[in-house]
Amino acid sequence: MERPASRPHAVKIDFGRRLAAVRLSSGRVSFRLDGRALILALMLLSLIAALAALSLLSGKYPIALPQVFWALAGQGEDMVRMIVVEWRLPRVALAILLGAALGMSGAIFQSLTRNPLGSPDIIGFSAGSYTGALVVILLFSGGTYQTALGALAGGILTATVVYLLAWRRGVQGFRLIITGIGVAAMLSAFNAWMIREADLQVAMSAAIWGAGSLNGLGVEQLVPVALVLCTLLPLTLSLSRPMRQLELGEDVARASGVNANQIRAWLMLLGVALTAIVTATAGPISFIALCAPQIARRMTRSAGVTLMASALTGALLLLAADWAAQHVLGVQLPVGVMTVSIGGLYFLFLLMREGRK
Repeated sequence: MERPASRPHAVKIDFGRRLAAVRLSSGRVSFRLDGRALILALMLLSLIAALAALSLLSGKYPIALPQVFWALAGQGEDMVRMIVVEWRLPRVALAILLGAALGMSGAIFQSLTRNPLGSPDIIGFSAGSYTGALVVILLFSGGTYQTALGALAGGILTATVVYLLAWRRGVQGFRLIITGIGVAAMLSAFNAWMIREADLQVAMSAAIWGAGSLNGLGVEQLVPVALVLCTLLPLTLSLSRPMRQLELGEDVARASGVNANQIRAWLMLLGVALTAIVTATAGPISFIALCAPQIARRMTRSAGVTLMASALTGALLLLAADWAAQHVLGVQLPVGVMTVSIGGLYFLFLLMREGRK
């Protein structure tokens, strides 16, 4: 008698860490939940909440924590409600949203270039967004929405030029970075020339804005930024899996059903859009996009950069840098000054680390 064929047993794969498989919609949607990444996300959210509370309490007009809760609930003194809800809360919310956008944008480009130096401020996309915004501000006296469109157009055009110049039977990450650094240097010189040739009052406003600052931002800027990022951030997160598959190589990605060229184009467009929104709102804030993905990668101990952890790390870094810029030195500084000071040291660390390889 023939023995019935035995059913193959499921083989468990050891990933070296605890992973939980989550299946939704009768198994049509599935993903693995990393326990370490989940714990890290909860820790980062807790730190962001604590630092946000500290930012709402701190200032020339100190406010107690119960007063902050009453003001957020719409009660308490009118003066306290105005300071907390109209002045400090929009700035805190913008720091969190813009930091998350920078962290996610940096994760995208570091994943595409497979290099920790591949952030939008290093490879020229931030400079291109700044150029587009400056053209609209200095030449056409554009408002918030026109400046945002100019920054987006400048970033996309710069990304296209860098990509075409770096193309040689494909695009290698190191070639893209070197090309981007050269384009960024030329754009920085062009930006300085435009500011120099502009009227004094407009040039001073553009130069201060160009340092990267959250000073003076309020509800008027928060509402459009929140609406745009609430669309872009989930859309970017939906491309997390194909982005990780692209890190394995185009052949492996195509074998698993990923359209490499299409996914890469979408990721670059979303990364430039996230950078452009930040540049149009607060100016070019440097080094958050460079540092956040690598810090998140080391904390999660993952093989590649992760979008969610990078976004939360970017939000925490920008919120901390903005608080330090306001209160540490006793003088209110643009947040870009603080991020450059911190990020410059991290950039040197990455250069020395890459030079040893």
